[in-house]
Amino acid sequence: MSKQLLISDANIIIDIAVAGLLEAMFSLDYEFGISDIQFSAELEGQHPELPAAGLKLIELQSKAINAASTLLENNTQLKVSIYDCLALSLAQQERCTLLTGDGKLKQLAISEGVTVRGTLWLMEQMLVVGAITVDEAAHAYSKMLDDGSRLPKNEIQKQLKIFRTKK
Repeated sequence: MSKQLLISDANIIIDIAVAGLLEAMFSLDYEFGISDIQFSAELEGQHPELPAAGLKLIELQSKAINAASTLLENNTQLKVSIYDCLALSLAQQERCTLLTGDGKLKQLAISEGVTVRGTLWLMEQMLVVGAITVDEAAHAYSKMLDDGSRLPKNEIQKQLKIFRTKK
């Protein structure tokens, strides 16, 4: 049985990399993908090891590139980037869930009928299967926040509390 594909935007990958949890993420029973265009523009310089570690680079079909351009033009009020729109278009192309921590992209994706998950969901998946401990998760969240991630601190605390009581 093949793993479920999740399309990620760059910010999720960056958060997980900053936290030192790439190996734990790639150990999950999911396949993680990103557009080859977005990887080249936003990740390759800092994280050239990602494809070898397990990140699948996926080529956008011309129809998806056109859709991304249309999404960008039709949603200027949201101030989403072309890379946000490419990630959403790839999730649509592949008919799968989009991983993003960007509120505006999440809003757009939901309006387009795409299922969205974020960093907290991904961390929860790692906690559930034991890929990381609660202490490792707490430390990882601290690293992400220190690096400028805008994760909801109250939701982080709720999640950590739930998993601490499950010990």
